[in-house]
Amino acid sequence: MGFEDIALYAVVAVSILALLYAVFLARQVLREKTGTSKAQEVADAIKSGAQAYLKRQFKAVLLLTIILFAVVFASAYFAKQPLNISIARAIAFLIGAFFSATVGYLGMNMAIAGNRRVVVAAERSIKEALRIAYRSGTITGMLTDGLGLLGGTIIFIIFKIKSPEVLLGFGFGGTLLALFMRVGGGIYTKAADVGADLVGKIEKGLPEDDPRNAAVIADLVGDNVGDCAGMAADIFESYEVTIVSALILALALMPFDMKWLIFPLLVRAIGVVSSIIGTYSVSWWKTNDPFKAMDFSYDLSSVISTTSFFFISYFYIHDLRVFWTTALGICLAIAFNKFTSYFTHPDRAPVTNLAKTTKTGPATLILNGLSLGFESSVWAILIIAVVIFASIMIFMKSGISYILYGVALTGIGMLSHTGNNVAMDVFGPIADNANGIAEMSGASKKVKQILADLDAAGNTTKAITKGIAIASAVIAAVSLFGAFTEAAKLQNIGLSLADPMVFIGLMIGGAVPFLFSSLAIKAVGRAAGIIVEEVRRQFKRPGVMTGEVKPQYARVVEICTKSAQKELLSLGLIAILSPILVGFSLHEKALGGFLAGIIITGQLLAVFMANSGGAWDNAKKKIEDGFMGGKGSEEHKAAVIGDTVGDPLKDTAGPALNPMIKVINLVSLLIVPVILTVNNQSPVIGYVISGILLIIIVWAIWKSKSDKVTFKLEDDIESSVKAKK
Repeated sequence: MGFEDIALYAVVAVSILALLYAVFLARQVLREKTGTSKAQEVADAIKSGAQAYLKRQFKAVLLLTIILFAVVFASAYFAKQPLNISIARAIAFLIGAFFSATVGYLGMNMAIAGNRRVVVAAERSIKEALRIAYRSGTITGMLTDGLGLLGGTIIFIIFKIKSPEVLLGFGFGGTLLALFMRVGGGIYTKAADVGADLVGKIEKGLPEDDPRNAAVIADLVGDNVGDCAGMAADIFESYEVTIVSALILALALMPFDMKWLIFPLLVRAIGVVSSIIGTYSVSWWKTNDPFKAMDFSYDLSSVISTTSFFFISYFYIHDLRVFWTTALGICLAIAFNKFTSYFTHPDRAPVTNLAKTTKTGPATLILNGLSLGFESSVWAILIIAVVIFASIMIFMKSGISYILYGVALTGIGMLSHTGNNVAMDVFGPIADNANGIAEMSGASKKVKQILADLDAAGNTTKAITKGIAIASAVIAAVSLFGAFTEAAKLQNIGLSLADPMVFIGLMIGGAVPFLFSSLAIKAVGRAAGIIVEEVRRQFKRPGVMTGEVKPQYARVVEICTKSAQKELLSLGLIAILSPILVGFSLHEKALGGFLAGIIITGQLLAVFMANSGGAWDNAKKKIEDGFMGGKGSEEHKAAVIGDTVGDPLKDTAGPALNPMIKVINLVSLLIVPVILTVNNQSPVIGYVISGILLIIIVWAIWKSKSDKVTFKLEDDIESSVKAKK
């Protein structure tokens, strides 16, 4: 048995270690006390709503998944791949989708199990509450690491040099589920949040998570289905896509050597081990600042990984260039960590200055928040450009294939700490839910303050991990773009902007993220409007405002669920079919320009929306902590309006662009062999297909823009139960 074989089995062992670590943490968390019966009642309502939503979502995408199973098989078969590879790609698609769904579902349920236990831990100390909240989030991170690495490595062991063809299906399955979970979860969570805040805080002057607000349970449910399940699936598919693109590009390197294929897998295995050490150390640091403790742990993982990459590069690859590119990826993750923190942390100048603008009302707050987002998107794309340029310089003398391979390794390095990234993200909704449970169950003032501090740290970690997810999406998309040029045979003829077809493709691609964002934000606004009316109606019920009668929480949960499900098919069809339409109608060069346009405007828009929304959110939190008059002041009301504007930007449209970019790139990579064959041999068939696809896309846009929403709701939970009996 050679070194490569031993290394591959070691990678499998590390992936299993990650899953065992997740089980170990789950057992630790579940041993903790669960709190009072009142807290349990609130937590159970959150759990019930979140599970019901995800089950309905999985049912909604099941038919499309079955159809795409056949399409993925056909994409390999008509590209003249062997029958066993075609079948394996289709099966890998289902496995990727299943793994992505598993990460989201199990991770979300562990976050829900953790939130009630964090409330109890806060009675002891902030460090205890941080430990349980972070470790609950780490379970999702380790599931992402373990399943992603296990699936990719086993496929590689079985198919070796043909594995990239099969991994395309695996990556596409994960990406597809991530798109649906990001879009659906984002619409759900922000419709509930906006509806709850506009009526509860602005009209009635109630505090966050007041039990008299009918939308409060839906809001807490939304944190889980959006940030827990959605982000986990998003990072999972980035994790897979970077591996896929690295292996495809490794096969193009001349002279070819198996070590170029093995190295990315070894990097990922090292990242898992360093993430285990880093995430477990979060409670070791002598600080009561939750964000600093998580930041220190991330830095520890970075030091361990970077040092290990050097030794593997030097002693195994015998080429330090691969060390520099993977180290660049870690530097990019750290840079985005610090960069996003600067623009969104409540103690930094941008958010402090933004909070001060509330003195002159919501209009100036919104204008300044927009300005902040626009500025931050410039620095973000420059950071990515510098990293890609550095990768180009490292491999410049070896040709374009090596340069693109170096960019892919940058993505591999950046996501080597997926466990840390997901743990930091899921920590946010766990802290938010714990804060809500404490508020609704009447916890002590000390507990509420500890949980408010955790919640504020969670807002920052969510913003940071969104920034890292966006950057990873761009790097993954650039890597896939390189793989696309290989598959489309564009390496030698190039993509010139002087070619009108390329420029047309670039313009169309640049417009798609705007269309996608428009439809997603409109969906949130439409659903939020219905929820506002429902919450107002319930406040008029005798006894609700005095606390003598419970609101009908289930009605708002049902509105959010149905509103989110309504949009899934339309937005999914736009992402899946638009690259196929461009490829068949305008051919492969235009499709290359289309992908470039998607990547550029998608990244700029995503960062703009994430940072504007994050800054508005933390400006509101800063005021709620006593700055500029505190809760109930006119400044606070202005900040709440700014936050409600930012919510669908940072938690719906912005995050949904990440999987959208990768879905479009993966679909292009899967379909380009078929496009080349059809356009060369039977162009008429290509135009017929284009016409059909155009009709479907126009229908999807029309359906998504339709304001007609019909809900048949039960009057309350009790009547629903009686009807079933």
